[in-house]
Amino acid sequence: MSSLLTPDTGLLFWMLLTFGVVVFVLVKFGFPVILKMVEERKTYIEESLLMAEKAREELEKVSIESTSMLENARKEQLKIINDASKTSQQVIKEARELAKKEAIKIIEDARSEVLAEKENALREIRLIIADLSVDIAEKLIKTQLDNQKSQDEMIHRLLDDINIPKS
Repeated sequence: MSSLLTPDTGLLFWMLLTFGVVVFVLVKFGFPVILKMVEERKTYIEESLLMAEKAREELEKVSIESTSMLENARKEQLKIINDASKTSQQVIKEARELAKKEAIKIIEDARSEVLAEKENALREIRLIIADLSVDIAEKLIKTQLDNQKSQDEMIHRLLDDINIPKS
């Protein structure tokens, strides 16, 4: 009877032979496949880390660019608002000046029209006064020149006024 601690030589031989075959098969077929897979996994992890680093750098660049673009957009917005404010103030100023000019023109036209109306009224008054004067003079002369003697006196007096020699 053999003990568990001291194996039989035949058993030891077969165990070593089996162990050698298993080690040979593992070294020949198993380890290269396992090492290849480990190497591929290592390469994949390294590439993933490189891609993650590139993505982080790109993200930083995009963040910087977006911050810059946002700042430029704010500056442009402020510039547009200032330009619009200046333009609106200029338009208001021009409109006020135009309104003043129009008001002055309207006032001048009204003055001219009032003066023209005044002149027309004065002409009409003069014509009416002249007509009335002629009518009054005619009536006065008719009443004063009823006889021949008053007519002769009147003719001589008028001739004296205009300095025509008497005949």
